Amino acid sequence: MARFALSAFLLTTTAATLVMAETQFEAGKQLANSYSFEANGEKQSVPFYLYVPRDYDTHAASFPLLLFLHGLGESGDGGEELERVTIHGPCKRIKNGDHFPFIVVAPQCRLPEMSDVASAWQPELLLSLLDQLESVLRVDKQRIYVTGLSMGGYGTWRLAAAAPDRFAAAVPICGGGEPEWAAALSKLPIWAFHGKKDSAVPLAESKQMIEWIKDTGGHPQLTIYPEADHDSWTATYDNQAVYDWLLSHRRSEPPEKE
Repeated sequence: MARFALSAFLLTTTAATLVMAETQFEAGKQLANSYSFEANGEKQSVPFYLYVPRDYDTHAASFPLLLFLHGLGESGDGGEELERVTIHGPCKRIKNGDHFPFIVVAPQCRLPEMSDVASAWQPELLLSLLDQLESVLRVDKQRIYVTGLSMGGYGTWRLAAAAPDRFAAAVPICGGGEPEWAAALSKLPIWAFHGKKDSAVPLAESKQMIEWIKDTGGHPQLTIYPEADHDSWTATYDNQAVYDWLLSHRRSEPPEKE
């Protein structure tokens, strides 16, 4: 398979100025990448893994995209530390030889202060990364999904609430959120997971989000593992039904402009 390079790209948002470095991708491979940005006058770099399906370069179809947000323990500053992102979730499965029909994007978050864990993932930067990848990869914009575990579960709720029209479905695992997000999430297909015996993030965090969304007319799902503690993600990401459920959802086409 040939390896492709994406040209540099500059994007300005209300949160930051992002400079997309040359990005490497290869069909059937999971490759390390990074992008840099300036926020409040400070230069930072965000590393990420990018996986492209094996058949990406054999036909001209667009591909669904899965954004994966890791947990606190996998935080780091890139380089050798980026390997931590492959400890769990889709990245772990790809590392172990599995393949997916998704483009998989897995950024790495810097280690936050403990008081900032729930808000460590910044929606503005994640959405800007998606913007860039959409501009250079054949992404099916009607089939973009987000999932994450623990800190990434919080990030999934937060990102989906910030841009519910951007995603076709979301799978937050052992995370939580805020009641004011419920209305924004009411029309988004959501399947949440949590361990009943979770001693790190109480089950009540997921239950509250589900109830708040239902109160606004939504129909989210919650699967509770009766014997699981904090690790409710291994069983979830090993379950093919979860990926099939994601792929069964497609975001509605935006109305045509008159």
